Amino acid sequence: MKAPLLDTFTRLITNTGPISVAHYMAESNAHYYGGRDPFGVAGDFITAPEISQMFGELIGLWLADIWIRAGRSEPVHYVELGPGRGTLARDALDAARKYGLNPRTHFVETSVALKAQQLELHPEAFWHDDLSSLPNDGPLLIVANEFLDALPVRQLVRTGTGWRERMVGLHEGRLVPVAGTAPMEVAVPSNRRDAPENTIYETSPASAAIVYEVAGRLATQGGAALFIDYGHAEPRFGSSLQAVRAHRKVDVFSSPGEADLTAHVDFSALAPIAQSRGARWLGTVEQGNWLRALGIDARADALAAFAPAQAEAVRTARDRLTGEGQMGSLFKVMGITAPDWPDGAGFEQAA
Repeated sequence: MKAPLLDTFTRLITNTGPISVAHYMAESNAHYYGGRDPFGVAGDFITAPEISQMFGELIGLWLADIWIRAGRSEPVHYVELGPGRGTLARDALDAARKYGLNPRTHFVETSVALKAQQLELHPEAFWHDDLSSLPNDGPLLIVANEFLDALPVRQLVRTGTGWRERMVGLHEGRLVPVAGTAPMEVAVPSNRRDAPENTIYETSPASAAIVYEVAGRLATQGGAALFIDYGHAEPRFGSSLQAVRAHRKVDVFSSPGEADLTAHVDFSALAPIAQSRGARWLGTVEQGNWLRALGIDARADALAAFAPAQAEAVRTARDRLTGEGQMGSLFKVMGITAPDWPDGAGFEQAA
């Protein structure tokens, strides 16, 4: 029996022709996140805040530090894009409050199921469907952890007759990638057009729009933002689209709406966008190096000493967050700030 969204896509493509990869990914993830909690062992994947409290605590300390050095402006707002269960916000705000940072809490979230869980941890929070309704009366401290990777990507493929948009079509009743018919050379940067046949060029207009809006807000209101995601700091070719279900990779086109669709974030394309709005780009660094610069080793040692029975679990979590070949190198941290705000800890190596 076909999953409901698979049946919908099949009818749509049969009647109107192939749809873009971006359309497919957007509809699939809207359905996927709309009514479920995908996190944890019982879900489909585990994010850094669920691995250890250390992750959120260090983000909270980073925010408190830069806010204090910027002059302690009030009112100040903590904004999280795609806050999951609210775990990161809980740990970050608990740590920040110890240093006098007690911001108003705002979540940008569209999932009804996840809003219910966030409400339990943060009954004082304000919820927003998008960035447009965020307050404009003070600096914004924005955190987006594993948010951009779930936004739709656009894929272009070099065919024998030139660049075409990569679409999703049907073959023997199955969804498959196909090349579109319209020439798309203008959508590929001029210095990347002369690539071999079958090369895939991937972009994310949706991610670009988010960073554009965030950077504009920071330039106008003051504040800082951290974008943390798996991706790359240098331009690349190739498809990074993948699907995860029950902690395993599955066929991207087999069960739309039933698996988490993600793509690697091209941070190299986002930094210039932030700078174009007048925001400062602090750098894009590996998550492991950033967390170590913020003191995760000392924090792990302190937690292990406080609870010796959990010492091995604490150090395993630390290694998972920072290790090469694990999240430490695959995940990147991009920092941006208002033009007159100070440098942020952990980005010195990017200067």
